[in-house]
Amino acid sequence: MALTTDNQKCAHLLRRFGLGASEAEVTYYCADGLNGAIDRLLAYSNVDEGFPVTLEDFANQKNGSIPIQGVVTWWGMRLIMTRRPLQEKMTLFWHNHFATSANKVSGSLMMFAQNETLRRNATGSFRTMLMEIAKDPAMIYWLDNQENVKGHANENFAREVMELFTLGIGHYSETDIQEGARAFTGYTIQRLAPNKAPNKRTQAQFAFRAARHDEGEKSFLGSRGYFTGDDIINILLDQPRTSEFITKKLWEWFAYQNPDPQLVQRLAKVFRDSNLDIGTLLKAMMKSSEFYSVKAERAIVKNPADFCVSTLRQLGVGEQMRDMIANAPADGSFPRQAAGPAAAAMQSMKSMGMALLYPPDVAGWPSGNAWISTATMVERMTWGDRIFGQAKAARFPMRYPAIGLFASDPTPKGVVNKLVSVFDAQLKPERLSVLVKAAERASTGGLGPNNANATSAIVAKLIFATPEFQFS
Repeated sequence: MALTTDNQKCAHLLRRFGLGASEAEVTYYCADGLNGAIDRLLAYSNVDEGFPVTLEDFANQKNGSIPIQGVVTWWGMRLIMTRRPLQEKMTLFWHNHFATSANKVSGSLMMFAQNETLRRNATGSFRTMLMEIAKDPAMIYWLDNQENVKGHANENFAREVMELFTLGIGHYSETDIQEGARAFTGYTIQRLAPNKAPNKRTQAQFAFRAARHDEGEKSFLGSRGYFTGDDIINILLDQPRTSEFITKKLWEWFAYQNPDPQLVQRLAKVFRDSNLDIGTLLKAMMKSSEFYSVKAERAIVKNPADFCVSTLRQLGVGEQMRDMIANAPADGSFPRQAAGPAAAAMQSMKSMGMALLYPPDVAGWPSGNAWISTATMVERMTWGDRIFGQAKAARFPMRYPAIGLFASDPTPKGVVNKLVSVFDAQLKPERLSVLVKAAERASTGGLGPNNANATSAIVAKLIFATPEFQFS
């Protein structure tokens, strides 16, 4: 059906640009109508993030080192708890765009530093973002640019900066790759001993080795000069094709596949005219009529983050985690149980095919129907068991207190109505009848503290298994 009211449009906006359309978030963001919701999402720097967790909370208690799974869980907590959903959603987008994997980059703090770079620039200048990524230690190591030296150019980064980060396949030549690689010679990293690092979170930093840099004249995308890597980045960003490539990729992530070329060109012009300001482009996308068209509604297959993180946020788990931390022991130690929901979500996301900080290759994760298979659908269904504490032998057990959800209507029908509403599920009447019958069987007609979680798990599993629920 068409999105006609501001409330419907706000919910759609939050499904895509937020981290799910929870009942509380729809109420908060839509208080001043659609335009107000757009402004609130974008102006997140004015909002207290509500994330009182530091990376050091995940340090090894014996030697102070921070394992990569600590970084993963830290980000999982941030996704669930943040009051700046657009910032984290964009951090996730850029992680997929500049896909870098801890499978190769063994330094957990290097991966953390890149994650912070993506977050810091999430809706800022794409020019600044790409300049910083080109000098990011994790990216340099991931694409072997530390091996790129005068006389023996390594082409990995030069190729990917065009193919994946700016222009796309078919908009450059092999000569452009070779000449671009020469410009990036000498861009390397310097690993730092703990006693020489500027802070405890810095494991490596960018270093330019002039002796390894090819200072000769280069020919790149029709220009000639004694280019450095910075010059190459600026040439790429000045190509109209770059604005079109980024615009199309953002549209397909947030709206729907295969947008009309005229729509892409119109939005790309806005992006170019803003000197590649990401927030300006996002605002134009959010305000476009096409974003609220029938073609866009419930048209994106949920990736595992949309599936797991959003359902926890819809249940208010982030606030519960915040309360747990606020009521931490008087000795100031971090309550590890507060990280449980994030650890569970990260594990389930991995089983669904999306291990954060471990994208499958330089192109990032697949999208659309690639997220759905027999195996991943089983994982999506059993996420309901995980949430409500019915997953036996789960490595990171959870048990959301379900009975509190049904105070106003503690009946099988009340369970179904509440969970369908909380999880933002748009289901056909015949499916709702099946859910009610399942809830009746599970609760034997009456709902109480002893069976609320088991009943909720069964209903959630059935909701999560429906074809409609796979789309946001």
